[in-house]
Amino acid sequence: MEVKPLKKLKLYGFNNLTKTLSFNMYDICYAKTPEHRDAYIQYIDEEYNAQRLTSIVTEVARIVGANILNIAKQDYDPQGASVTMLIAEEHLDPESPNDNPFDPMYTDKEGPLPDAVVAHLDKSHITVHTYPESHPHGGISTFRADIDVSTCGQISPLKALNFLIESFAPDIVVADYRVRGFTRDVDGKKVFIDHKINSIQNYVDRKYRDLYQMIDVTVFQENIFHTKMILKDFDLDNYLFGTAKKELSISDKRKIKQRLKKEMAEIFYGKNMPRI
Repeated sequence: MEVKPLKKLKLYGFNNLTKTLSFNMYDICYAKTPEHRDAYIQYIDEEYNAQRLTSIVTEVARIVGANILNIAKQDYDPQGASVTMLIAEEHLDPESPNDNPFDPMYTDKEGPLPDAVVAHLDKSHITVHTYPESHPHGGISTFRADIDVSTCGQISPLKALNFLIESFAPDIVVADYRVRGFTRDVDGKKVFIDHKINSIQNYVDRKYRDLYQMIDVTVFQENIFHTKMILKDFDLDNYLFGTAKKELSISDKRKIKQRLKKEMAEIFYGKNMPRI
């Protein structure tokens, strides 16, 4: 059966619907000793430093079809990094030769800045913040990346969904998508959403859907979509940092696996589980 293309929505003026995709992505591991935990934090800080995150969000902007206006990035002490990118649907020429939209507002400065302000003069932005941390007991370490892609107009943050999953290869994803505001068609009728969607899963590639268990919470009348994803398969080798599985006793393997699964379940369901 031939599928008819959707009729293009004819609008009065600019499409000012705001579409926001928010992620929490988690990586969990077992680092047995304090030295292993410090090494894990250092590894994450190097793997996802501000420069690497800038490359990721720059590719996100390209995928969704946005033009970059400005990039602000920062590595933090003792750990973590942030990147804020202002984007626009239309191309905006710099006002002067010195206004390079790819120049960071602040970067590569030693020590924390006393304060920083980003002046948001357009409609859209991409931000990413990282939070590596270790549990003081039990050897569990986690890495969380918070990503927000907010667009206004015809460009959609959902286009970057699969690229972000591929870039971080997370154990757990908590994703929210919301369409806010309204625009008007040529007859003056309000339009509160300009595309069909009943789940974020509609935009996840099958190869990733097959890897994850997913649950949805959706409020259709408010254009709010929430999806949680957790890897189906569990291989202890993929969760050990600084320790080889062959070095562990059968009892240790069982205990570590229980701790890791408990940590993942607590993050996925958003509540503390009974102690093991």
